[in-house]
Amino acid sequence: MATKNPDEIKKSVRDLYSTLAEQRSPCCAPPQESTCSCSQPVPTTRTQHLYSQEELESIAIDIPSFGCGNPIALSELKPGETVLDLGSGGGLDCFLAAKQVGPRGKVIGLDMTPEMIRLARANAEKMSMDNVEFRLGEMEHMPVDSDSIDVIISNCVINLSPDKDAVFREAFRVLKPGGRLCVSDMVTHGELPESVRQDLSQWACCIGGALDEKVYLKKIRDAGFKRPKVVQSKIDSATSDSCCGTPTTIASVAVTAYKPK
Repeated sequence: MATKNPDEIKKSVRDLYSTLAEQRSPCCAPPQESTCSCSQPVPTTRTQHLYSQEELESIAIDIPSFGCGNPIALSELKPGETVLDLGSGGGLDCFLAAKQVGPRGKVIGLDMTPEMIRLARANAEKMSMDNVEFRLGEMEHMPVDSDSIDVIISNCVINLSPDKDAVFREAFRVLKPGGRLCVSDMVTHGELPESVRQDLSQWACCIGGALDEKVYLKKIRDAGFKRPKVVQSKIDSATSDSCCGTPTTIASVAVTAYKPK
């Protein structure tokens, strides 16, 4: 079976998240749920599952999470740092990061969906946050200067890219020497069935593009990063071909890596 065209994958993902930007309801199933159905989005209480009450209370408006983890919790942000959020959605992680880096710091949200950018900018205006900006663009070709970012975060988005090698190369390029990558994402333990890989709805649901955990870490390492490792992991679900075969485990993970100084 032929591999899906990257443009088809991106269009499918963009179309879904354009709709979600207006519905304000997340798609990917929470880690404790066993299935992901984009036709029946899970309720916005998913946000309460991923973030502490203190974090949510620090944000003045209700912004649902479209992610599978909490990259802010593992990024150890410091005042004055510059942060880049890949696939920033409605801006929740950006606003939480902005609180931590303070007025001397800066947060850039990057998203390829115009509707999400508009939503995030509207949210930023409501919150009067002037140390956050949102840029329209793709992770594979980041509109960001080289060696300009202290920390890259991302929440269940890199799996959506049909060219993850390009994403990690770009992440390495824009990070300052000594900068760090702190992302939440979906991975597999084992190979996904080809039927899942070829299903565009499964790509948009954060499953079809998930890589085996070892492959995911190798791609980070091949881009030049040092010490890539999974620091948190939680089993999400399992899938297999309908006829036979051992189910492939799907997990939400938190991954860190560093650009050499």
